[in-house]
Amino acid sequence: MKPRIVYETHMHTPLCKHAEGAVGEYAAVAEARGLRGITVTCHNPMPDSYSEDTRMSLGQFPEYLRLVREAAEEWEGRVEVLLGLESDFVPGYEGWLQELHASQPFHHILGSVHPHVKDYRDRYDMGDAVAFFRLYFGHLAQAAETGLFDTIAHPDIVKNIRPEFWDLEVLMPSIRAALDRIAKTGCAMEINTSGLLKTVPEMNPSSAILREMKERGIPVVVGADAHIPGRVADHYEEAYGLLEEAGYERVSFFYERKRREL
Repeated sequence: MKPRIVYETHMHTPLCKHAEGAVGEYAAVAEARGLRGITVTCHNPMPDSYSEDTRMSLGQFPEYLRLVREAAEEWEGRVEVLLGLESDFVPGYEGWLQELHASQPFHHILGSVHPHVKDYRDRYDMGDAVAFFRLYFGHLAQAAETGLFDTIAHPDIVKNIRPEFWDLEVLMPSIRAALDRIAKTGCAMEINTSGLLKTVPEMNPSSAILREMKERGIPVVVGADAHIPGRVADHYEEAYGLLEEAGYERVSFFYERKRREL
């Protein structure tokens, strides 16, 4: 039986400074594709001007809440529009995130490590690509262990940085160790279809990592990481196929920060 696409769980707004389209435009695409709902997960505000060119400012946070609320009212009864957030995990900012996440009735909090942003690389990239890759996966595990996030977003996105050094055979022991830690937390992980548009054109994560996730019983959420309305639920069918090959029979989504399975 062909699985039905129900929710887009990862999408953005222009407030992040690198997305286009009103929330209602994303909802319209979702309706056209037969989805039940969308969860808006724009990039969270951060203190200390951290990566300020890729996210909303704290002063724009009320505007973000308003945009999602107004779209939810406009599309009520047609497409469910849920409030979420994509929050960056950076060691040392846990207290900030805890307060931010508690401030609103979010449905889904994505935890992301963005290794391509300048502030992250300035802190952690010492020039050894393999060491940087390993540190990244350690940070994914650390993010899950904080309990701050429902889902770890686009795991293995780091492969797009210096891809000439990306070697799964070399890195798999570190990846497995990170997945062991994540599995103990009960945190979900995402298969992100936007990886098909990146330097290494494959899902984030790859099939090999999906199989390792399945072996550990890690729940999986499907997201397109839509930065334009036309990408809502993009390549979901292909993602479902990869999940089936990895042994998954169910996917998850979050409502009121509680995981539900389909």
